[in-house]
Amino acid sequence: MREFAILLVQEGNSPKTQWFLTESSMIIGRDATSDVQIDDRQVSRRHAEITRTPEGYHLRDLGSKNGTFLNGEPLTNEPQIIRNGDEIGIALCAKLTFIEDDATAPVMTIQQREAALKMDFSAKRVWVKGQEIIPPLSVAQYTLLELLYKNAGNVVSRDKVVETVWSEEEADGVSEQAIDALARRLRERIAEIDPDNKLFETVRGYGFRLNLS
Repeated sequence: MREFAILLVQEGNSPKTQWFLTESSMIIGRDATSDVQIDDRQVSRRHAEITRTPEGYHLRDLGSKNGTFLNGEPLTNEPQIIRNGDEIGIALCAKLTFIEDDATAPVMTIQQREAALKMDFSAKRVWVKGQEIIPPLSVAQYTLLELLYKNAGNVVSRDKVVETVWSEEEADGVSEQAIDALARRLRERIAEIDPDNKLFETVRGYGFRLNLS
């Protein structure tokens, strides 16, 4: 099963507290389209880049105005390898901790996430408390869960759910009842294994949140 590296936001204005490094190349920046967004005027629109290679993860500055730092040392645009537990500084306003995909460090966020729920994105398999959900989730249920998992701890809007789960042609006709029915069924499937779980939360009037901590 593939586990992705994570950036944990220790300081800084970001819409998430943790970012999964799911792509081979991910941009850190102020722009809303950034793969890892830090919303601060000190941060360049395209500030730094993390790439995944066979040798490991590399970090490089993209010519930012206020600099990128690795464990307190300023970076150039030459890629620098990063390792589990390294601190990444973005300008002087944000600090991120890098957690490798195969890390065994005692980081509470990772331990709690893995204990509660695991996902294999390539095989589209899901485990709750170490037990696989069988039969597998439907395509729509799995897509919703993956969306929430990748945004764990953050509220995902109902509009974002529709955009992600349904095709562009179907989206206009999706009712509030259909969204609620999908969320309810996914919650029920998780509860088949863990009846007392509080993983899946409905945020009234806005959307849904997956609470893995």
